[in-house]
Amino acid sequence: MLLILLGPPGAGKGTQAEQISEKYNLLHVSTGEILREAIKKGMPLGIKAREYIDRGELVPDEVIVGVIEEKLESDGGANGFLLDGFPRTVAQARSLDGVLERKEKSIDGVILIDVDEEELVLRLTGRRVCRDCGDGYHVKFLPPQVRNVCDRCGGELYQRDDDNIEVVKQRMHVYREQTEPLIAYYKNNNLLARVDGTQDVEGVFRQISRLLDNMA
Repeated sequence: MLLILLGPPGAGKGTQAEQISEKYNLLHVSTGEILREAIKKGMPLGIKAREYIDRGELVPDEVIVGVIEEKLESDGGANGFLLDGFPRTVAQARSLDGVLERKEKSIDGVILIDVDEEELVLRLTGRRVCRDCGDGYHVKFLPPQVRNVCDRCGGELYQRDDDNIEVVKQRMHVYREQTEPLIAYYKNNNLLARVDGTQDVEGVFRQISRLLDNMA
C-alpha cells in the first residue's frame, strides 16, 4: 500500500503512523524526523529548514520533495510506504504524483485525522521533551512525576520552540491557508477517508485499521 496520513499539527499523526507502519509492514517516512535529524547534525538542509520551522512556516517544496524522493528510493519500502507530514500543499501533492508516475506507482489512500483547533492548541503548547533522552511528556495529559524533570533519566524537560503559543497559532494559520486545500484535492480524486482524532489513541487506530483492512 502507498498511503498518506494528513492532519493538523498535534493531531497525533506520528503516533498513528508508527502503529500503522508496524502492523502493515510499511516504510514510515516522517519528514519531521528527517528534518529534525538534519537540524541536530547542523547539515546545510537542516540549517535552512530551521529558519522556516522556528517561524512556524513550511519548509520550501524543493527541499522537501528532494528528501522524500530519496527516501522512497531506499530499500525499506518494498512492501509500500506511509507518508507522515508530507505533502502539506497541493503543489507538493502534484510533485509527489509526478515522482510516483515516473515509478509507475500511485497513492492508494489518504487518511485525514480530524481534530478541532482549540483541542490542538491545548495539545501542542503543553508538550515537553527531555533534553537528554528525548522522552516526551505533556503538562496535562502525561505529566512527569516531578515538574520539569524526566522520569526516565532525570534530565531537564523543555518546550520546543515550535510549541510555544505564538508559533502554534502561526502553524495553525499556515495549515488552514496552505494544507487544508489538500483535503479537497484528495477528495476530488476519491482517495480521502476521515478519522475522528478526538478519540483516544487506541480508538483512532481501530478506525484507521478498519479502513486499511477494507483497502487490502
